[in-house]
Amino acid sequence: MTYFNLFSNIQIVKGISRVLISDLQRNVSEIMPLEFSYLIEELKTNTIEAVFKFYDADSKIIMQEYLDFLLEKEYGFITENDWDKNFPPLSIDYQDYTKISNIFIELNEISVLERLISSIENLGIKHLVIFSTKHFFIEDFVKIDEYFTTSVLAGIEIFSPFHSQINKEFIQNLNLNTQRIYNLVFHNCTKHPFKVKDEFRFVINFVQENIKITSCGKVDLKYFNTNLPKVLEAINHNSCLHKKIGIDIEGNIKNCPAMPQSFGNIKDTTLEEALKHKDFKKYWNLTKDNIEVCKDCEFRYICTDCRAYTERTHENKEGLDTSKPLKCGYDPYTGEWEEWSTNPLKEKAINFYGMQNLVKK
Repeated sequence: MTYFNLFSNIQIVKGISRVLISDLQRNVSEIMPLEFSYLIEELKTNTIEAVFKFYDADSKIIMQEYLDFLLEKEYGFITENDWDKNFPPLSIDYQDYTKISNIFIELNEISVLERLISSIENLGIKHLVIFSTKHFFIEDFVKIDEYFTTSVLAGIEIFSPFHSQINKEFIQNLNLNTQRIYNLVFHNCTKHPFKVKDEFRFVINFVQENIKITSCGKVDLKYFNTNLPKVLEAINHNSCLHKKIGIDIEGNIKNCPAMPQSFGNIKDTTLEEALKHKDFKKYWNLTKDNIEVCKDCEFRYICTDCRAYTERTHENKEGLDTSKPLKCGYDPYTGEWEEWSTNPLKEKAINFYGMQNLVKK
């Protein structure tokens, strides 16, 4: 008798019409037909011979192809006489001991960072994301990095408009004179100024789009992340807002700069004080399993979420918006993607957010 053993790092997520199989060690995912999950479930409690016994000749061929696929991809292995007990199920517990993990700041005046340094240290914030509509020059980037020379902050990501002074020498200077910047996105760039190679310690992206705060919340395959910590966070918490804090251009403290509710302003409120507000954490534990449509989607644990822009169709008994993200064009019931902005069912929400200019004709 032979037994199939699924490795602990392999996650099978069943959607309403398809299955996502994720290798959480290699950080890759792929789609499989729904019956694939049925085979996996049967192999958890039965021998391979016993499972195949219940299929007709044509179905056995398909099931054998699935089994061969699992073995070829090294998602599992076969043993004789019994299962290998050395691969217990992966714990889905998520641990993050920081009070806040990420801070997102809509920023044009760099000096604003000075009043936040103390709170960033007190809260143990590890990642800073800065969005600016103002051109940053070499001295600006260096100054931002210098603010956190002795900080607990581990990394800085910056979104800034492209300008004519940004060339290879500019980037080389940044590479030499900064330590914590790990990702740079220069938007409103009509063409790449030079080819980016793996010669810098940070990632650089030049994008044509004129990025705005309202640009956030897009759900797309290219943004999905098969990463064990991210997957565990999504299973247990809201993948967008859990342990995040945002500051808009006016200095208002929010869950996200694009959300309407404010918990004070940095002019007279500390981040610590805002965090104590009774409503600040209200979305932290709203998982995709409790969001309409998303709960039936096979991508729900590797996908981003957005509570700032939703379809505005559902609300739970606690008054939380449990609607599907507005900028998601995927339909888990058909397994098809479409342009979200042209969906007539989203028109009312698009008008509510004043996004008519984003609708593609």
